[in-house]
Amino acid sequence: MFLQRVGNRGIRLGTLFERAARRHPACPVILDHDLDIAPERGRRLVLTELADLVDDFASRLWAARVRPGERVVVHKSNSFDISLLTCAIVRIGAVPALLSPKLDGATVRELVSRMNRPYLITDQVKIETELSDKVFDLAERVLLATGTHPQAVSLADFAGAERVAPVTMPREHPTLITHTSGTTGVPKLAVHTGQTFQARYRPQATIVAAALRKREPIAIHVSFVHSRMYTAMPISILQGHPLLILREDDPEAVADLFAAVPPGFIEAHPNAFLRWEVLADDPRGPLANVKYFSSTFDAIHPRTVNRLLRASRRRAPRFAQSYGQSEVGPIAARTYSRKGGADFDARCVGRPFPGMTGVRVVSRDGRRPTKSSPGYIEVLSNGRIITYLGEHPRWELQAEGEWWRMGDVGYRTKWGCLHMLDREVDEIPGIDSTLEIEDKLLTRLPELIEVVLVPNADDLPQPVVSTRENRPLDPAAWRAAVAGLPRLADPVQWRQEDLPQTATTKIRRLELAELLKAGRHNGEPAT
Repeated sequence: MFLQRVGNRGIRLGTLFERAARRHPACPVILDHDLDIAPERGRRLVLTELADLVDDFASRLWAARVRPGERVVVHKSNSFDISLLTCAIVRIGAVPALLSPKLDGATVRELVSRMNRPYLITDQVKIETELSDKVFDLAERVLLATGTHPQAVSLADFAGAERVAPVTMPREHPTLITHTSGTTGVPKLAVHTGQTFQARYRPQATIVAAALRKREPIAIHVSFVHSRMYTAMPISILQGHPLLILREDDPEAVADLFAAVPPGFIEAHPNAFLRWEVLADDPRGPLANVKYFSSTFDAIHPRTVNRLLRASRRRAPRFAQSYGQSEVGPIAARTYSRKGGADFDARCVGRPFPGMTGVRVVSRDGRRPTKSSPGYIEVLSNGRIITYLGEHPRWELQAEGEWWRMGDVGYRTKWGCLHMLDREVDEIPGIDSTLEIEDKLLTRLPELIEVVLVPNADDLPQPVVSTRENRPLDPAAWRAAVAGLPRLADPVQWRQEDLPQTATTKIRRLELAELLKAGRHNGEPAT
């Protein structure tokens, strides 16, 4: 399959804010939190201020002896300054490796050990509560974004460092290292280049430019360590859209911000959108101005899509869903409208981007893949990572020439639409699609805010449910909801915050299943 080749200098994160500021110097960036590295700047900044912050901290890192080609791990308390530090690291030619603030200390130390003594940017709280002094044996030098520690050096000590010119690395050179979700174990370290990032940027930038023909506020609630942040953010600021950056997904706080600055476009994790369904009932209309909702990372449920679309007062609002993966970027997409109704098939994840991505489904039994006999989903993309750092054989296991095995199963219809049914590791015997059943249960039970099917000790699908405000599940409503579905075990109710989650709020299904089988959980029978 032919794909258009990317013939440019790459996405150039190091000069991103500088270039955006030259085009749109007064364009605002509004935060829902203070920056750890510069709390005095407040929560409303313009691009020139952010460009100066990136330049300032790039110079501090240079003064701290960080040089081109060296790896710099960023693992600090959650804040947008993770993204600013990332751009500062790239600005001096070094390679940032972003580790989620949600990772436990043992996992962080394991990932740092794979990087051959990198620099580490962290903070006093992380060292004292999670990382421990063991991390000093694994890093070339530990730099603190905030706080103090006798074995570390504070970036504040380099305030006023002489500014240095940006370093331009070849587009084929690593520009960023992110980690996979870790839903199946210790995360893998994905290595991106400037060129692979640019390949991901093109289809997404095209969509936003077509969706918003005037400069409307764009709201982003995406993990600061996820690769998606580093395509979504450039699209917004290079096109001159006011940008709202959300760290928290608490509905009340989000409603306050959106009521004050109504976004025209929102990019967020599926579970965040699920929490924000309640905003549809807010009399201030915090979602009234939204023309486009956009989500990737995980399955989006029909109930959520319809609630959000009905909350918009724009003419013909759309909900865009992308299918992709950290390793390859967005591969396929589709949009939903209010005309689609409440019972659309959410397992249809759309079609690939013409000339940019490709999809094939490989049979597992010699027959054409179907819903009852799905095949392996493989994709083609110029945005594919170049390796898993320290684990290249694992990368090779998923690479079939230029094709990449996603780890998902599904099929394509005669019209070319891709249907993704499940992760390979999440399949349950006798169930065509756990995700499809979860969609139906969420639609039939409005009080649910999460439902996950995992196999129990008897290999029956075990529903784990969370309800709004942790209200007890109504047994009669549950029995009515499961009518006509395959046989399920009795549900177990958990608080949503107790479910094991990744940095992008995906549920760690394998871990959840093991907790249930071992009897080590906070749940209780729901009916």
